[in-house]
Amino acid sequence: MAGNLTRDEARERARLISVQSYVVELDLTEGDERFESITTVRFTGTRPGAETFIDLAGAKVRRAVLNGVELDVDAYDPETGRLPLPNLAEDNELRIDADCSYMRTGEGLHRFVDPVDDSVYLHSQFETADAHRMYACFDQPDLKAAFELTVLAPGSWEVISNAAPDAVEELPERSGRHGTLQAARRWHFPPTPVISTYITALCAGPYHKVTSEHDGIPLGLYCRASLAEHLDADNIFEVTRQGFDFFHRVFGIRYPFGKYDQLFVPEFNAGAMENAGCVTFLEDYVFRSRVTDAIIERRAETILHEMAHMWFGDLVTMRWWDDLWLNESFATYASVLCQAEATRWGQGSWTTFANVEKAWAYRQDQLPSTHPIAADIVDMHAVEVNFDGITYAKGASVLKQLVAYVGLDNFLAGVRDYFDEHAWGNTTLADLLGALERTSGRDLSSWSKEWLETSWVNTLRPSFTTDPEGRFLEFDVLQEALADYPTLRSHRVAVGLYSLRDGALVRTRRVELDVVGARTAVTELVGEVQPDLILINDDDLTYAKVRLDGRSLQTLVDGGIARFTESLPRALCWSAAWDMTRDAEMSTRDYVALVTSGIESIKDITVAQTVLRQARLAVQQYADPAWRQEGLASLAARLRSLVASAEPGSDHQLAYVNALSAVASAEEDLAFLKGLLDGSATLEGLTVDADLRWTLVQALVSAGVLGEEDVAQELLRDATATGERSAALARAAIPTPEGKAAAWAAITEGRLSGALLRSTLMGFMDPRHPDLLAPYAERYFDEVGGIWKSWTSDSAQNFANGCYPVLAISPETVARTQDLISESQPPQALRRLLLEGADGISRALRAQAKDASAA
Repeated sequence: MAGNLTRDEARERARLISVQSYVVELDLTEGDERFESITTVRFTGTRPGAETFIDLAGAKVRRAVLNGVELDVDAYDPETGRLPLPNLAEDNELRIDADCSYMRTGEGLHRFVDPVDDSVYLHSQFETADAHRMYACFDQPDLKAAFELTVLAPGSWEVISNAAPDAVEELPERSGRHGTLQAARRWHFPPTPVISTYITALCAGPYHKVTSEHDGIPLGLYCRASLAEHLDADNIFEVTRQGFDFFHRVFGIRYPFGKYDQLFVPEFNAGAMENAGCVTFLEDYVFRSRVTDAIIERRAETILHEMAHMWFGDLVTMRWWDDLWLNESFATYASVLCQAEATRWGQGSWTTFANVEKAWAYRQDQLPSTHPIAADIVDMHAVEVNFDGITYAKGASVLKQLVAYVGLDNFLAGVRDYFDEHAWGNTTLADLLGALERTSGRDLSSWSKEWLETSWVNTLRPSFTTDPEGRFLEFDVLQEALADYPTLRSHRVAVGLYSLRDGALVRTRRVELDVVGARTAVTELVGEVQPDLILINDDDLTYAKVRLDGRSLQTLVDGGIARFTESLPRALCWSAAWDMTRDAEMSTRDYVALVTSGIESIKDITVAQTVLRQARLAVQQYADPAWRQEGLASLAARLRSLVASAEPGSDHQLAYVNALSAVASAEEDLAFLKGLLDGSATLEGLTVDADLRWTLVQALVSAGVLGEEDVAQELLRDATATGERSAALARAAIPTPEGKAAAWAAITEGRLSGALLRSTLMGFMDPRHPDLLAPYAERYFDEVGGIWKSWTSDSAQNFANGCYPVLAISPETVARTQDLISESQPPQALRRLLLEGADGISRALRAQAKDASAA
């Protein structure tokens, strides 16, 4: 974000003013560095004579007039992004004439040139507070206003904003401040309903457009012209229609923003953004090559997540960023609920949620930066690092648990009341809880204190004794919490007993109960014979890590993981095993053995790809270094056999080839990958398309088989934006001191676009190159503070996270991090990221010690 507004400043400004409208005029025809931005804002003041400020970042302010009085533009500070507004009246009109800057980092109004045809594309990204990079505004969520926009753009461009245009005027070639200008069009967009600044939007350029309609809602899809042949509009529109039908039914309020456009934009720095009526997506969701259904499922979830935001976030908006979860947790839960109830993925969507979203939540919640779901956000720097697994996935998990507690019908009735009461307004946690309490008849204050206002994740494990015949004499569920986060919560859980019958692992008994406190007796299980596997939190009702007893774990390792007849319990057992490995309760080599024995049984492609990714991470970071090469060889050997036996043309075949590319190091494996690339080896049903070619090139470059010239040749073959990013990753992965030095220079010079920076970071930090990266650990600690101060927020975060020496797994790295924090006292947001990095090193050290003890 541009400035660093504090919560106290925002509260004071909201007490002083109410904003009625913005009229914004933009001229996008006069150069590739800056654009003209004229803003007229009308607002009322509660204390005539008082002073406040308006936000405008990195601009050249030519003129500012408040209530007919010229303001001193020298008082504008482009660094803080503030222009003082003295002597407010009861009714105020402010006009600011400025030149603003195009961005290359994905923040504000981002400008991209397509290498295929040199076309220029613009898109805005304003969350959390970057609207004032495009126009002057009071950039905080509780100062909502109507937004009217006029845009002068080149004649060949489409212009898309929150509202549909009501006038488009053709203009001939003309003179401007910078000389003769091309023919242009002036687009006018009528005032929107009252919305927050961060969900206003502008996209412009020669976008390819596909239109449709559903239930009276005009639908639009947009992507770059050079990607038009790959836009699978039918699938996207199908999910869109399913989403509208479902949300209209369960939310009780029709979509409130007229038309609904979805734009796939270049160099986007997030997955998607819920701009009202003008949703933007990462253009990687336009699939130019074959992808597995896991990726298509993920795109559908993202489409539904952003659509849910039209109600959760856009229609009803959090008052301040403390309640960001009111947006993100609800959108995540609602999107998976819709996917499960209204799309072809059905109840398998909850399996994906358990294996992907909750794994993210559990990881985030165990970092030193853990925080309550309802967070304490003192300023904008704090919220920038809070778009995390707690705000999204833990919050959604807790909502799923709340639904199990109050019932889905009561929950949705409360949601409908919440929308009815607060439409077009701003809310806090108390507003939501009040609505849910009224419809459920339950007091949710204790639930809120336990689940929304505390941190960390509990661990649940079975405790039992048996008689000589193997029957339970007693059975308890134990709940654990850390001393620093001692909350023991109330959990609604199911305990499942699974036994091997005719070669299948089937559930023979299920008991559902409330787990409260440190020990909860399950008297219903007394007298039952101990089964082959006990699964605490069967059906995934609560948010908690679960542990497997010794016999259950042995059942899985001995092949039981492959014998489940249902996908969800299998996914929960994979999650439990992964948690135990991360927590150094299960050795990495045992986890890898579990993966190699059980991976073929996973039919759910999302779970399969997740497990393979986790196995690779485990070997690269959690394995005893003395066993690491053996572990990689074991994974590679299993993947070679799976590649050979997979159904031709299947998602699993593609997933196995991609996974093999990430771990291959033996000469014969690399020769096989090179054969796939050059065509001397083939697999029935496998198309080696553009993206798979880059996967193979990157693997072979990382291993030293291919080099710079090969990367250059591949880029000539694929001279696209994706090709440029892929080439940047590959070049940064060249395994020589010179290659790493060149990548480090490109990263730290600060001239890369946000997308190229992320790609270069990925290649530079190749996990196969710990020795080559060793000299850069100290350089990171020397430079991260200065980069944090001088770069934009998104780029600085990418560097702080992406270059942290995660492969320098030693106590010295932890100590060096702690020394930097104590010596430099970095800003809180940077301190958080540094502590998270050090925690990852400490976790890896514990896991490596556990793995070594199993040798």
